[in-house]
Amino acid sequence: MMLTFDADLWLWDARKADSWTFVSVPADLSEEIRDLVSGPRRGFGAVRVRVTVGDSKWDTSIFPDSANSCYVLPIKKAVRKAEEIEVGDTAHVAIELIDL
Repeated sequence: MMLTFDADLWLWDARKADSWTFVSVPADLSEEIRDLVSGPRRGFGAVRVRVTVGDSKWDTSIFPDSANSCYVLPIKKAVRKAEEIEVGDTAHVAIELIDL
């Protein structure tokens, strides 16, 4: 299943010095993902995904953010550099759920 959305890049407050950068999966898509992946999950409730941002593609995991009732997706430095995006920019993201 492929899901697409636009989201702003943000910095994780607890790890600002390490520049951990994320986008939030919209609440409606996060709810759809939760419905599809109910049952035991990997560490921290992670869900494996294949991601596309611009011309960059990689496999990673999304993680539940209980404070905002959504999943968050880490955007690694190599992708931010290749796609010329940074915190505050909006990225067009496509995620494919793996191991459903």
